[in-house]
Amino acid sequence: MKPFAESCQQNRGPILEVLRVELADRSRLLEIGSGTGQHAVYFGAEFPQLLWQTSDVAEMHGGIQAWLDEAGLANVLAPLTLDVCQDEWPQHSYDAVFSANTAHIMAWSQVECFIRGIGRVLQTGGVFCLYGPFNYNGRYTSESNARFDSWLKSRDPLSGLRDFEALDDLARAAGLVFERDYAMPANNRTLVWSKRS
Repeated sequence: MKPFAESCQQNRGPILEVLRVELADRSRLLEIGSGTGQHAVYFGAEFPQLLWQTSDVAEMHGGIQAWLDEAGLANVLAPLTLDVCQDEWPQHSYDAVFSANTAHIMAWSQVECFIRGIGRVLQTGGVFCLYGPFNYNGRYTSESNARFDSWLKSRDPLSGLRDFEALDDLARAAGLVFERDYAMPANNRTLVWSKRS
């Protein structure tokens, strides 16, 4: 039975509108934290010219593969095993990286590994699109985000909403330049960085 996340169903349309802009001329993308696999098959079908490489920790692979098997998309590849701080990162380079709802479920040390790794695998001129809820200047953007952060920390004290400024500091150290910040439904954002050199 395929895993299903309601949030993927709800956010895929708004995310697609952003990706239509950011991925229009891209050819090879790495998705980090493919989760259920729902995003990969939905976006993969929308971008047939784009080779979409899924990845996640090993225990998520069965669910991702179930979605991929059903969709039968030639441009969406079987998941790589990627634990951002432990596994070998792909040897390929990519002109796009996408990740949704990942930074707030990682420990900060994992977020550091995550951004550093992206800086290594992203080609010059490539873009990194990160979707999720974020704080700005240490402040929540909504009451619902504050409640969500409390819930996350009750499950795992090392998780939680991340400050945009702290993420941007990591990105700059990894050779990435901040480009755009898209407002999304339900108090989420899509942040976009590029690799200039």
